[in-house]
Amino acid sequence: MTAPELRIIALEGMPEVRSGDDVAALIVEAARRGPGIEDGDIIVVTQKIVSKAEGRVIVLADVKPTADAERLAAETEKDPRLVELILRESTRIVRQAGPVLITETKHGWVCANAGIDSSNVGPEGTVCLLPVDSDRSARQIRDAIRDATGVETPVIISDTFGRPWREGHTNVAIGVAGMKPFVDYVGQTDSFGYELKVSTLVVADELAAAAELVQGKLDAVPVAIVRGYDYPRGEGSAKEIVREAEKDLFR
Repeated sequence: MTAPELRIIALEGMPEVRSGDDVAALIVEAARRGPGIEDGDIIVVTQKIVSKAEGRVIVLADVKPTADAERLAAETEKDPRLVELILRESTRIVRQAGPVLITETKHGWVCANAGIDSSNVGPEGTVCLLPVDSDRSARQIRDAIRDATGVETPVIISDTFGRPWREGHTNVAIGVAGMKPFVDYVGQTDSFGYELKVSTLVVADELAAAAELVQGKLDAVPVAIVRGYDYPRGEGSAKEIVREAEKDLFR
């Protein structure tokens, strides 16, 4: 699945996305004015515009915190209304230390603040929740692009996560459609005859991270096209990336 060369193309000219907008149609229109969409392309879409289109933007003034949220807000020095949303979007609190609040979301993601974010959302006091089902969102965008162009393109929905063991953040895949998220080398042998035992690469995450290099955080480029990568064919989902709890030594 290696490629001697690939391109990562910023899809410029996307408008500000609002609730009810057709993300796939906006992508197709921007691509027509720019690089087009070709067979084999992979479309990487940031979570933020998907959530906006799906109406997942919340005004904190409309949120009434519970007593549990008020108590946890005092411990974390966060807005109680934000903490209330975090609790609603989570199945459990994984770890809390000072202002750091790590939860497991209803999707199974372990991340800070249940993935709720206020950057690039709107006026102060508004926050953005993760899509209810990012894999479904990815499938819907993939299907609509195919219907509009006749081209089969995998779609990855990306978001920014922190990581255990390492400082900093990177983009990962939280929604996948039209490709398998892994390339599995287990059972193959290297050039010295050694059989690989655990080499399973999460290429969906790698593609999401690569796309961020042209999207940026402040450049208003929410979509990128990865061109020239021989992605693993088949249907997959981001849910496959979540490690089973009994195998996760850090839960």
